[in-house]
Amino acid sequence: MSKRLISGTDFIQMVLRASSALTSRVKEVNALNVFPVPDGDTGTNMNMTWNSGVEELKKRSSEHLGKCAEALAKGLMLGARGNSGVILSQLFRGFSKAVAELAEANAQQLAAALQQGVDTAYKAVMKPVEGTILTVARETAKHAVSSARWKPDLGEFFQEVVSKAREALSRTPDLLPVLKQVGVVDAGGRGLVILYEAFQETLTDAGEWTAPPMEAYVVADEAPASADAGGHAPAQAHLATEEIKFGYCTEFMVRLTPVPGAPGNRRPFREAEFRSRLSEFGDSLLVVADEEFVKVHVHAEEPGKVLSLGLEYGALDRIKIENMRLQHTHLLDEANREAAAAVRTAAQPDTAPQAARKRFGIVAVSVGSGLKDIFSSVGVDVVLSGGQTMNPSTEDIVQAARKTGAETVFVLPNNSNIIMAARQAAELLDDQRLVVVPTRTIPQGMAALVVFNPEESAEFNAEEMARAAAGVRSGQVTKAVRDTELDGLTVREGAYIGIADSKLVAAEDDLIVCCLKLVSRMLDDDREILTVLTGEDADPATTERLIAAITEEHPDVELELHDGGQPLYPYLFAAE
Repeated sequence: MSKRLISGTDFIQMVLRASSALTSRVKEVNALNVFPVPDGDTGTNMNMTWNSGVEELKKRSSEHLGKCAEALAKGLMLGARGNSGVILSQLFRGFSKAVAELAEANAQQLAAALQQGVDTAYKAVMKPVEGTILTVARETAKHAVSSARWKPDLGEFFQEVVSKAREALSRTPDLLPVLKQVGVVDAGGRGLVILYEAFQETLTDAGEWTAPPMEAYVVADEAPASADAGGHAPAQAHLATEEIKFGYCTEFMVRLTPVPGAPGNRRPFREAEFRSRLSEFGDSLLVVADEEFVKVHVHAEEPGKVLSLGLEYGALDRIKIENMRLQHTHLLDEANREAAAAVRTAAQPDTAPQAARKRFGIVAVSVGSGLKDIFSSVGVDVVLSGGQTMNPSTEDIVQAARKTGAETVFVLPNNSNIIMAARQAAELLDDQRLVVVPTRTIPQGMAALVVFNPEESAEFNAEEMARAAAGVRSGQVTKAVRDTELDGLTVREGAYIGIADSKLVAAEDDLIVCCLKLVSRMLDDDREILTVLTGEDADPATTERLIAAITEEHPDVELELHDGGQPLYPYLFAAE
């Protein structure tokens, strides 16, 4: 049956169905959450925000579409939590303003409302980031405006909306590198797609609503290997807690109207000024204001100063401060416990005589025969084969630690994707102590080994090895596998790219030119030693010319050349 208008009653049914759908998918959306902070709460925040809107809508239900949309928007705004929740509230704030005078709306009016929601959301975000819920909403609204002209039936219209939303969601990893790195789509965008899917199901009366399986929203060709033996770790587990720059998710409201008993003579509120002052304290800033109050969301390192700033303009309300580092650590601990339980059943008990154990052992992860020889020559007991595309499992690390026969085993993962598996392994060794030194590159692992002192305590060595690793500037050169633009550079497929400490700094057709640009970025007045590790594809003549060029450009730097034998990367560099 064709349906060409929606009323307030229809809208209420759409919202309620969306609430049920989102509630059932909270864990799924949380597991995708890696941007802007890997704290695993996007699904929770969106769900709590949406439910706040539902509660307000229930209080003010009406057959008038505009009044229902206004109630939903008010509830969303008051209950908005996190980046995703605030953006969601702004999408429907703009939507509600567009339909405010409409008792019913057709496809073209709904499309215009979706577009106004996008415009409102982009204005609220100080620094919009593409590859997020904003992108999904924007591309969907644009398509909706054009589709509405030839899809007057609302069921068919929302099929177009959902189809475009899914398509936009699938492209988010191409716009946001951290999503591509971890192998997931944007969590907030996924939540928005769930809402749109529920709207469509309501209007087409397609029976009990079920969303596509999780696998439909994972980037299959670049999805990371599972870090446990029996399932997939949450996406945020592939990022490090220390990568969180501003640790406190801070949310509050400023009441601009007088509050009985509160001090008077507040600073006049000017939104641009307020935004500018807040931006000095952190990132992920969202400010939403109307005549009565201001809603603030910011990731800050000193939330007290943020709240003090808000007090200059009015009374504070609905304050929420969450420690995102603790949230992320909790996620890792939970994943570790689950993985440990799965692996423990498969792990073989240690049969080595306890009396034969030495004090310390070292396990390092590397790839390439040359690197294996280097690590073995400086005291590594077991060298596990692994790297960017072939990570060792938790059980591999457990068995390697047991093979050392040591009381305390230091593990050098030498890759950020292996750190979690190493930490999980620590929980499986009841009769051995495993210490993970969080090395993220081969050069960091080598630097950590240099300062290892078997005469010192495990605690002293762990601290010194971590410090030495952090002091190394790492670089690598490889070939680009696709055209892209990243870190301000345009990259063509097949070109050589230079990466310094995870940041793209060079993209050149000539290998030596690329290496020289990379080395120049790595060296400064404090760096006196440059180590060059040649890969399995490195040409000896090219290496000779490269060393000569580096020596000419940096005559005061001491050069060390070693055969690493690593695949994919013709040259690895370490500056100390």
